[in-house]
Amino acid sequence: MGEVKILATGAVITPLKRIPTPKGDVYHALKISDDSFKGFGEAYFSSVFHGMTKGWKCHHEMVLNLIVPVGNVDFHLRSKDGDITESVQLGNEHYARLTVPPGIWVAFKGIAPGLNLVLNLASIQHDPDEAITVPLEHFPLSSGQSMDL
Repeated sequence: MGEVKILATGAVITPLKRIPTPKGDVYHALKISDDSFKGFGEAYFSSVFHGMTKGWKCHHEMVLNLIVPVGNVDFHLRSKDGDITESVQLGNEHYARLTVPPGIWVAFKGIAPGLNLVLNLASIQHDPDEAITVPLEHFPLSSGQSMDL
């Protein structure tokens, strides 16, 4: 299943189990006993079309637990001061959870044809005053270190 990896930004990649069954696979996401569990506020899905990028957003309080059960998504992470940039690809080939602590900028790009679906198991409920959003052009996407899973 692989090892948990702590990234330079403080984000954490946790490999997840995908259990094949005759009628369809079971995809693990998050357990209360996981180190990445920081409470539960809400769960929501966000789709991103092939070749499209959503972002940039930085949360003040929310811990993101990002999982890609369908498609493939390239996540771009940036420390608040911009000194550290990284990218992580999750999805069909690399089924894992990306836990992003508060204070890290996040953008993500759909890279598989068709549907790319991101699940966020957020530590708190959505609050529009709790995050900062800037246009995609505000930061470059290609300047980060890519993580091998």
